[in-house]
Amino acid sequence: MRTAYSVETVRTAERELMARLPEGALMRRAAAGLAAVCAELLGRVYGSRVVLLVGSGDNGGDALYAGARLARRGAGVTAVLLAPERTHAGGLAALRRAGGISVEPGAAEPLVRRADLVVDGIVGIGGKGGLRPDAARLAELAADSRAAVVAVDLPSGVEADTGEVHGTAVRADVTVTFGTHKPGLLIDPARAYAGSVRLVDIGLDLPDEAELEALQHVDVAARLPRPGAESDKYRRGVVGIAAGSARYPGAAVLAVSGALRGGAGAVRYVGPAADAVIARFPETLVSDKGPKHAGRVQAWVVGPGAGDDASAVAEVLASDVPVLVDADGLRLAGRDAVRGRGAPTLMTPHAGEAAALLGVSRESVEGARLASVRELAGLYGATVLLKGATTLVADAGGGAVRVNATGTAWLATAGSGDVLSGLAGSLLAAGLSAPDAGSVGAYLHGLAGRFAADGAPAGAHDVAAAIPEAWRDVRD
Repeated sequence: MRTAYSVETVRTAERELMARLPEGALMRRAAAGLAAVCAELLGRVYGSRVVLLVGSGDNGGDALYAGARLARRGAGVTAVLLAPERTHAGGLAALRRAGGISVEPGAAEPLVRRADLVVDGIVGIGGKGGLRPDAARLAELAADSRAAVVAVDLPSGVEADTGEVHGTAVRADVTVTFGTHKPGLLIDPARAYAGSVRLVDIGLDLPDEAELEALQHVDVAARLPRPGAESDKYRRGVVGIAAGSARYPGAAVLAVSGALRGGAGAVRYVGPAADAVIARFPETLVSDKGPKHAGRVQAWVVGPGAGDDASAVAEVLASDVPVLVDADGLRLAGRDAVRGRGAPTLMTPHAGEAAALLGVSRESVEGARLASVRELAGLYGATVLLKGATTLVADAGGGAVRVNATGTAWLATAGSGDVLSGLAGSLLAAGLSAPDAGSVGAYLHGLAGRFAADGAPAGAHDVAAAIPEAWRDVRD
């Protein structure tokens, strides 16, 4: 599992490690990893032109020591010093001994425009509130140049703990981060500034519980339901789908399509789109008696395409089994009704729906996704899956937030969320916890989106059809 830790946790671990090492050893260890990645990007180090953007913190020192290593291999290295009087003295001395030079920001433009590689060491993991004007100008110069841009630990201008970006920030092609990932490297909007992230192990001793965690194939495979020799459809779980309306029958069909491929043994459908569901999926069990009288289920999905059917939402929330609430159901589900449930609840809003529930603008949610998903989970006492380019899953009980980035931009298509609801609801019925059902569902859904699109547009029905391929890919 990939993990990310807060700035406070990382700094504590660094202090503990530095106390056991000779002075400066940890920085030189980090710089060696940074220089190795830079050399790999350059291909030919000798004769290359490297510009270091150096602030006053330890990131600037990392950049200077790495620059010294490159200079000793024949690169022409120039450090642009944003705060000459507060530049890391040891790093600057090492660079100069290796033949590198330093200049002030006013001389940066022609150097950056001719550079083969720009190393961003402007601001470290403690940076907040955006870049100052002189640093922002350097970030813009780097973005406009033909050089590859490497960020030290994280791109300057993004906030390490929150993933928020205030104003101009460095857009890196590669970010070399030390010891562990930082939350801002895994979540939007900051993730888009990081490029490819390379982790350099510097020997930090970190606690078991992280700030963020991202499932990998092996983690998902370990959580997938597996029928045994004695399994039948009821032992595998039955998921109920209360979705669709006369106006939106397709939402019911798509939710059922995801549920049928999510590991449960059977799918019950309740709602006005039964004819459309049966026509597409004859194996579905249908009922016209409402959720309360539909028959045995181990989990419910309610809300996709439901319109204003508040009664179905109320009946489902009153049940004693896990419930996934999506789309119209989010609007119709009262906060007290959700908080008062004895069984787990998984809510799956996109940014606009989350904004409506929180009473803020969509832009506020998109700019502070980590804070928003945590706040919503706390308000409703539920597990919340916040959809987006990176999906976040937060549990009301706290702990690490799960982050998923397996998707593709082609998943931004009508009905894709309905498929995810059915898939995650089926995983709930199969026995997964709400955090696991949400994060495993998002992972499989994202992979299915990639397989379905394969570089071209794909519809939600294509995504549903690709779920078995994603499942097999994870299990292999």
